[in-house]
Amino acid sequence: MQNNKATIKAWAMFDWSNSAYNLVITSTIFPAYYTIITTTQEHGDKVSFFGRIFTNTALSNYALSVAYLVMALLLPVLSSIADFRGNKKIFMKVFTYLGSISCAGLFFFKLETLEFGIICFVLAAIGYIGGVMFNNSYLPEIATPDQQDRVSAKGFAYGYIGSVLLQIICFIFVLKPEFFGITDASFPARLSFLLVGIWWISFAQIPFSKLPSGSPNYNKLNKAVVKNGFQELVKVWHQLKEMALLKRFLLAFFFYSMGVQTIMLVAAGFGEKVLKLGTSKLIAIILIIQLVAILGALIMSFFAKKYGNIQVIIAVLMVWIGVCIAAYFIQNEFQFYAIAAVVGLIMGGIQSISRSTYSKFLPENTPDTASFFSFYDVTEKIAIVIGLFSFAYIEEFTGSMRNSAISLAGFFMIGLLVLISMLMNKTESSAYVRSE
Repeated sequence: MQNNKATIKAWAMFDWSNSAYNLVITSTIFPAYYTIITTTQEHGDKVSFFGRIFTNTALSNYALSVAYLVMALLLPVLSSIADFRGNKKIFMKVFTYLGSISCAGLFFFKLETLEFGIICFVLAAIGYIGGVMFNNSYLPEIATPDQQDRVSAKGFAYGYIGSVLLQIICFIFVLKPEFFGITDASFPARLSFLLVGIWWISFAQIPFSKLPSGSPNYNKLNKAVVKNGFQELVKVWHQLKEMALLKRFLLAFFFYSMGVQTIMLVAAGFGEKVLKLGTSKLIAIILIIQLVAILGALIMSFFAKKYGNIQVIIAVLMVWIGVCIAAYFIQNEFQFYAIAAVVGLIMGGIQSISRSTYSKFLPENTPDTASFFSFYDVTEKIAIVIGLFSFAYIEEFTGSMRNSAISLAGFFMIGLLVLISMLMNKTESSAYVRSE
């Protein structure tokens, strides 16, 4: 049943559970911890990974890009199987357990176990990506189109609140280890990774118990069903040919996601490596970002309803371009604080509005939402692969993360131009860009 309060709350709790990974592992403690332990007097910022030498931050970005590439290839097959078997909740569980256990495995990550740590890092990312995709595919099932902006924003708000609560707990261990008799300098960070795994798997039990299970059928899978995953993507692509605005929106989404997602994934590493902020300052900054982002997601939902989704995204992309330019010239931690506050306001909102805008474009009463969201997620994942890889390559080629940061502005500009073209046909676009 759509718009059921208990179901929507349970759905939002999935964001509550897994956003701790997004905050602690991709945004704060792990990037700072990783950069610190892999920067040595003997080798500088160079590390050996299975015998090959990399710049430390470039290696972590390459590793993330591999995780997203793997999922871009797997999700079409898995979503097809989920639609055929009617059991996408099972896939949500599998990815959640994979991600949470891998986070817990990072407890054993030190410089001498670099390879093991990077593998756990990649598996945790895969678990997070897969869980989010199948959770997103529930949105059209649990909320009517007029409620999807609000419900999507609620999910992100729950995610920010839940992740901030755990981050505060981790922050206490990192900032004041002596209160707990901790003498190993690496222990607070590694304990945080363990707590993320426990938090993630524990709170995920709420959506697992409340979300619809679907209608599983246990017919034997065959090659045709597995192949059907990519055929579904082709089918969606052919449908896009008849939906010019949606096709252009996905093109814009593809380009601006290269920038948005990359900035979110590399921001902490940038702050540590370029400005030497240290773990405690990075955590404090990201906490502020998360709190501001709650407000930002809700504000964007309001403005989307009043002015239209596409118009709001266009305005936000202009701000993102400014962020990239500012990052190139940044010189001190106070400037970083200012940029972080701006990023916080626009970070959650653009994700929330993008997700709900796409949901509104979907054909009404479609039974295979997992396949449609698979197309959306594959688009985003390939964008992230390109964004992360280009960021890492430019850093290794030029020797500066600043050059990588400003290069992202180009992706935002392309997305901006595509969205502006959507508004050129006002009669056609008005049916899609407003929330009411």
